[in-house]
Amino acid sequence: MPTGATNPRILHLTLKKRWFDLISSGVKKEEYRELKPYWHKRLLNHPYDFIQFRNGYAPEAPTILVELLGLSSGLGITEWGAPDGVSVYILRLGKVSTPS
Repeated sequence: MPTGATNPRILHLTLKKRWFDLISSGVKKEEYRELKPYWHKRLLNHPYDFIQFRNGYAPEAPTILVELLGLSSGLGITEWGAPDGVSVYILRLGKVSTPS
């Protein structure tokens, strides 16, 4: 856990290896989710400080903890996994750290 973070609010998300690796390396600075009631309820009703990304569902799957800088909606970057021409929730990502 990053220093100075007391009772951080963490959103847990699972990713495919391609997106996990791009976020882990600091290349991908946004993550996208559909503008659907499920994500509306999950993202807008809870202010999060961090996102814990998990690469797959295996018990020993690697994880990273990423600072969540903000949430907005709009068109994302297709090279980073956003659908072309479709508005999505955009989670702006900050500092990447590995959980201890």
